[in-house]
Amino acid sequence: MILAGDIGGTNARLAYFQPQNGHLRLVSERTFPSREHSELGEIVSQFLDDSGTRPEAACFGIAGPVRNGRVETSNLPWVIEQSRLAKQIHLPATLLINDLEASAWGIGALAAKDLVPLNRVSAPAVGNQGVIAPGTGLGEAGLFWDGSRHYVFACEGGHTDFGPQGDLQIELVKFLQARFGHVSYERILSGPGLVNVYEFLRDSGCGKESAEFAALLKNSDPAAAISRAALDGTYPLAEKALDLWISVYGAEASNLALKVMATGGLFLAGGISPKVLAKLKGPLFMQSFLDKGRLRPLLESIPVQVVTNEKAGLLGAARCAAAKGKS
Repeated sequence: MILAGDIGGTNARLAYFQPQNGHLRLVSERTFPSREHSELGEIVSQFLDDSGTRPEAACFGIAGPVRNGRVETSNLPWVIEQSRLAKQIHLPATLLINDLEASAWGIGALAAKDLVPLNRVSAPAVGNQGVIAPGTGLGEAGLFWDGSRHYVFACEGGHTDFGPQGDLQIELVKFLQARFGHVSYERILSGPGLVNVYEFLRDSGCGKESAEFAALLKNSDPAAAISRAALDGTYPLAEKALDLWISVYGAEASNLALKVMATGGLFLAGGISPKVLAKLKGPLFMQSFLDKGRLRPLLESIPVQVVTNEKAGLLGAARCAAAKGKS
C-alpha cells in the first residue's frame, strides 16, 4: 500500500493507492482543510489512525521549494522536515517533493479523458514537457526527455518577475509594486492574484463595483465569486479581470514552454484551470501563448492541454513513492 499526499495552501489531500497490473488503484482518499491544522504530521497521523492501515511507502507533494528534505510552505505557516515526518508516522520510506513535481509525475498516468486540448498539432509531440498550475499559488515544473523516458524536475518559476505586455499591464505592475514591492507571476496567476487584478481594474476606474457585489466579495471566497461572475457574464468588471488574467496566463505558459523547450507538450494543471476552462478555450489564451514574435512557429507546434483530473497530484505522488520509496 502506498500513501500519497497533495498538500496545498487550501487543502491537504491524502489517499491510499495499491499497485495492480502495472497501474495504481485508488483505494481511499480524504481531504483536510490545510489551515485548520498546525502541521502536516497532525493531518497524516489522523488519516492513518482513522484508516487503520499501514502503508509501505509514502510521498507528499508540498507547495513550496523542497531542499534537503525540508520545506517552508509557500502559503502556509508550516515547516516540514522529511526525517521528522517519517518518525511521526513510523515510516522510513517517506518522501517530500514539490507539489508541481508531483503533478508532473502524474502526467504520464493520465488518460485522454483527463485532458482537454486547446490547440491542434499535426506532427507527433516528442521532447521535454512543462506543467503550469495556478491555484492558491502558481506552481511550475518540467519533464526532461532523454530519448526514451521523461525525468521530472521541480522549479519555482511562479516567483519570477512579472513581465507586463502593453499599457494596461504596465499600470497593473505599478499597482502591484505599490502593494507588494516585488511582483512575481504568482501575484497575478493564482486565486489571490485574480482578486489583485480585479481590485486593480476597480481602483483604476475601469468599471464600477456595485454594493451587492462588494458585499458578495466580502462574505465569500472573492476569487471564486469573481470567476463565477465572469463566466456567467453577469458582471462586466469581473469579466475584464478574468480576461486580463487569462492573457497573462497565456504569456507565462509560453514563457515556460520556451524555457524548457516543451516540444512534448505543455499541461495546464492546478485547481483553477478546469474551473475557467470555457475561457481557456476562447481566443485570448492561445493568442497570448503564441505572441512571441519569431518563436511563434515553434509554439504553434507545441500541444497545450488542460488537466481536468483533480487527482493528478495525488497520482503523481503515488507514482513517485512507487518508483523511489523502496530504493
